[in-house]
Amino acid sequence: MDLLDAGAVFAAGIAAGGINAVVGSGSLITFPTMVALGFPPVTANVSNNIGLVPGSVTGAYGYRDKLKGQRGRLLRLGSASVLGAAVGALLLLALPATAFKVIVPILIVIALVLVVFQPRLQRYLRGREMQREHGGPALWSGVFGAGMYGGYFGAAQGIVLIGLLGTALNEDLQRVNAAKNVLSALVNGTAAVVFIGSWALGRTDISWLAVLLVAAGSTLGGLLGAKVGQRIPAPVLRGVIVLVGLAALYKFLA
Repeated sequence: MDLLDAGAVFAAGIAAGGINAVVGSGSLITFPTMVALGFPPVTANVSNNIGLVPGSVTGAYGYRDKLKGQRGRLLRLGSASVLGAAVGALLLLALPATAFKVIVPILIVIALVLVVFQPRLQRYLRGREMQREHGGPALWSGVFGAGMYGGYFGAAQGIVLIGLLGTALNEDLQRVNAAKNVLSALVNGTAAVVFIGSWALGRTDISWLAVLLVAAGSTLGGLLGAKVGQRIPAPVLRGVIVLVGLAALYKFLA
């Protein structure tokens, strides 16, 4: 990469870190940027995933006040994220992307429907005492599936998680977003470990310069995004989530 290319990747990392902290789908900025600069798709995907790990951590840290009282829940759901991410990362290294190109748009549509109708679904489940502190087996399975998808590609996994958590848990959207940031960080970190292990065995290519640029940018973006995101009212945040999700859907279908 020349200096201009490096600047573009760094700027994309800042934007991705901020978007991931507030909504998710930051990979829809960094991944296309790297592909446009000539990186092979798998190399871009792997390098992007590793680079976004620090941004995921800073985004989760920025929401630490909203995480109070969620430790037990996150320990339980975190196990689903880690296991799912490991499976998804291994699938990326072993299988073609054809199946996921079909599945991803469906997942995004389902997630957007859950986000839009989340308040009504919450009232329905609350009235029938169907919501649980940890979401029950159904939520664990859903988080596992989101982790598998996130380990494979990752774009829009935040929207999927917000849809699942917001529907199954009796929590406001900001606390749901905080939990989403922690689970996303676990997914990205787990996938990164798998990818680095594969690279050490000579089975995967990683652009470490791109990793460093995305990591630096996403770290800054994650901190900034967390500060901005917590000031957004729930209806506005829900609208932002839907808009980003529709943009993600358009990119996948275009």
